[in-house]
Amino acid sequence: MSRRSTVVLAAVAALACGAMAFYWIHVRAQRPAPEVVSAEPPGFHESPPAKKPVGAPAKKSAAQTLPANSKKVVLPAEFELPLRAGEVLEYSANVSKLENVATLKLQVVDRGNFLGKGTWHLKAFAHTENPLRMVFELDDQFDSYSDAATLASMQYEMHLSERGQKVESVQRMTATGKEPALPGATQTRVLPGTRDPLGMMQYLRNVDWTKTPEVRSPVYDGHKLYDLRAKRVPGSETVEIPAGNYIASKIAIRIFEDGVEKKDASFTLYLANNAVHTPVVLEAILPFATARVELLKSK
Repeated sequence: MSRRSTVVLAAVAALACGAMAFYWIHVRAQRPAPEVVSAEPPGFHESPPAKKPVGAPAKKSAAQTLPANSKKVVLPAEFELPLRAGEVLEYSANVSKLENVATLKLQVVDRGNFLGKGTWHLKAFAHTENPLRMVFELDDQFDSYSDAATLASMQYEMHLSERGQKVESVQRMTATGKEPALPGATQTRVLPGTRDPLGMMQYLRNVDWTKTPEVRSPVYDGHKLYDLRAKRVPGSETVEIPAGNYIASKIAIRIFEDGVEKKDASFTLYLANNAVHTPVVLEAILPFATARVELLKSK
């Protein structure tokens, strides 16, 4: 396999596990620019405030409580994955013997409605750090609008700034070709249930690994479609990282393209054995380098 295809593969797996900073550096191959919050697409609307505590009087239906012209939609709890709106996870990427070559921030922005469907808005920022930044300046932003129940991708956005060159990509995912793309977006055909990298990472942390031996999912990284297969390794391990010490489950990830496994790359994701299964470490072994992405802090 060529170096370029290996790097693209690395980008898929890393993004899927929330560690795209290191891999986007290689895909394209002082201080970070301020993070710019891009406008949400015109079809996205935030959800109403959180539900009342248990024991509070029962709510009326959305049709009874909201004005007829309201754009806000109440999503039934049974159809949502338990992501936490407002969660922020910050990571540092170490490559071979070089520490902190890039930083990554992952956010669960909000739960809302996108073109009539319950949706999670997920966001990530990636920046290179010195000394690497002196030769490769990268400040990238990624936005995912993923189905609230399955985290299948509905729209995936890449706002890239690398070595002074800016690239904007807004892709409306469709398995049928019938879902229209909003102004400024392009329609992208994918397999049913395809997740983008940010949605895939959130999906993996919400799997009940005590009951699910293996997860398979199509993943689209903004360029190519892959088949991701993830399986829990028996037992738990202790990981020591800047954010603290965690007991974590080890998830082995394999990537396939056109039914053929990519043999020259391996990935391991560590999910904390806490209530929210925080992604604490991603390890990657590639032909040209090894990488370890570690959690710095969470809120």
